[in-house]
Amino acid sequence: MRSIRRELLAGLLGSVLLAAAIAGTAVYFRAQNEAGVLLDYQLRQMALSLRDQTLHAGAIGPPPFGNDFDFAIEIRTTEGSRIQYSQSRVRFPPSLVHGHVTVDTEEGAWRVYSLQQPGFTVRVGQPMSMRNDLAAKAALRTLTPFLLLIPLLGVLVWFAVTRGLQPLSTLANAVKSRSPVSLHPLDERRVPEEVKPVTSALNDLLARLTRALETQRAFVADAAHALRTPLTALRLQIQLAERASDPEERAAAFDTLKQGVDRAAHLVEQLLTLARHEPEVVDRPMSEVDIGALAAEVVAAYAQLAEKHGVDLGLTRRDSNVFVFGEREALRTLLSNLVDNALRYTGRGSRVDVAAVQTAEGPALEVIDNGPGIPVEERERVFDRFYRRAGTDVPGSGLGLAIVRSIAERHGARVALESGQGDRGLTARVVFRRADKG
Repeated sequence: MRSIRRELLAGLLGSVLLAAAIAGTAVYFRAQNEAGVLLDYQLRQMALSLRDQTLHAGAIGPPPFGNDFDFAIEIRTTEGSRIQYSQSRVRFPPSLVHGHVTVDTEEGAWRVYSLQQPGFTVRVGQPMSMRNDLAAKAALRTLTPFLLLIPLLGVLVWFAVTRGLQPLSTLANAVKSRSPVSLHPLDERRVPEEVKPVTSALNDLLARLTRALETQRAFVADAAHALRTPLTALRLQIQLAERASDPEERAAAFDTLKQGVDRAAHLVEQLLTLARHEPEVVDRPMSEVDIGALAAEVVAAYAQLAEKHGVDLGLTRRDSNVFVFGEREALRTLLSNLVDNALRYTGRGSRVDVAAVQTAEGPALEVIDNGPGIPVEERERVFDRFYRRAGTDVPGSGLGLAIVRSIAERHGARVALESGQGDRGLTARVVFRRADKG
């Protein structure tokens, strides 16, 4: 499992170690170079001192140097005879250029300074191993404080990473403390800028969950309330059917029972439809829908029912290129409910016109009838669940227009009920935003 803490610690500590390695290498070579310059200067000064001694004292014997002497000295005459030396086991090449030079001998690499004078040559050498050792010790002395600080830097990095990730732990604990009965927003006042997008997104999710749970509780309460009456009626009708002794009476009771079952089934179907199309429900895939073609399909589907009710149903207007971005089946349910309501309530001999038009506000679906209409003061209330106008004898559940508004809200559309032509009847208009995916 990936861990941000481990990745940050590995990245930061790795960077510290890499920087230490690069710094150590740079310090080592710089110390080696500075030590080389200093030791080259020392070789030259020693050669000059031996030159002066040779000029004043002439030929001298082996100097009294011990075995721990770090230099090799050789003074030769022009003829090649050695008049002074130390470290006699080292054999320099017979011919060396004037100045500093690194040579390979049987004892390894040596750094040699040659000083040529009339009648003799002074050579002073020093083993490269000793020079490198001095450079390494100098670099180590320089790096020791930094190396000792690396563990401290590791602790500081761990502390900084832990402190930096603390808001995430706090946020996680705050989310864990939420429950279905306590979905209050997270506190954003002291949240770092980097965590604010996550906190805002979580608060938005909590708000939507709150609305969804409230909708669910309201739906359960409404469903229980709505089903109580028809189920009680069914129970009474069953009892009447059981008590009926005459075949005709029993047949009438069963016919009434069948109608009650149909009404209950319709109510359950409407409740399920309403639950599926709540705005808080998880969004389903949407696409571009031609509402003109959709209107033609719905009119064709309800043609037989319109004929049964004695209503003239038709598609009176279908503008070209009337598209909306939405869920096709949901929009079909929306228009079907509007048409079904119009067919049920207009009465025989009336007319229902369906249109898919392009308005100044955007694409729109219209269902216009010349029936009794709805009083202005009730046009908003009819969208409430289970609301039915007083004196209405048409069977129904009171959920049709609630489903229409729910689907419209999920598509960002606006539903309006207005008077029909000549202030007679009713016009149900659903206006959509223009089709776009952004």
